[in-house]
Amino acid sequence: MAGEVRLKEDGAIAVVELNHPGKYNAMSRAMWRELAEVFRAIQADALNGGRWRCVLLRGAVGHFCAGGDIAEYPAFRFDRERLRSFHEDEVWGGLQAVIDCDVPIVAAIEGNCMGAGVEIASACDIRVAADSARFGAPIAKLGFPMAPREAALVAGALGEATAREMLLEAAVLDAAELRQRGFLQAVLPAQDLAMHARGRAERIAMLSPQAARLNKQTLRALKWPPAHAATAQAAMQLIVEGAYDYADSPEHREGIDAFLTKRRARF
Repeated sequence: MAGEVRLKEDGAIAVVELNHPGKYNAMSRAMWRELAEVFRAIQADALNGGRWRCVLLRGAVGHFCAGGDIAEYPAFRFDRERLRSFHEDEVWGGLQAVIDCDVPIVAAIEGNCMGAGVEIASACDIRVAADSARFGAPIAKLGFPMAPREAALVAGALGEATAREMLLEAAVLDAAELRQRGFLQAVLPAQDLAMHARGRAERIAMLSPQAARLNKQTLRALKWPPAHAATAQAAMQLIVEGAYDYADSPEHREGIDAFLTKRRARF
């Protein structure tokens, strides 16, 4: 099973669930495409009057998302153009759909929140976590960097110092630490997380959807001011141009092979 992104209607709340049994909800390529489809559908609904006032985003069976589905990687990651398409079209397509959604998004995070999980959480508005949740992006162990747009998103949400710690040191941090650093709005005992997240979603759903939509649009504009948007996009495009030249590198191949054969990488 390649996993799935489920959308359930719960009154005024759209419940989006990441589900990949046996893989701690690691994101497959199909799931990235489904994530984009689900959030585009939520946004389209919002633009047409909107029955959903809030999105509750969570993982299935005790985990948020353990990262990417590395078992898929040997089939495409060592070819530069296929690697670029994966990150620029599939992964960023999913993340951009989350970012562009005008409906407020509450992320309920438990268990593993690694790599892709941190990226998805970074695109949400409110982040609450179980006290047992763990966060990181230890992809340096796999011999590859975080893609430029994804790194910019994560650094903006986590803070540059924390992003550097995760990416350069492969640090894994607990929920209490990320609450202190401002990434999380609340940390709860695991048994209280679902009710707390649901309560936040219900409170948001009772408020003006127009106000929420306009507030999100304003916050996006403040983060990427229109006057600088073209310059920023051009700068990012220059970074992206050379970002995937590592595709066929020995370190990239070694890191992924080591993970899949359950041994320590030798760089």
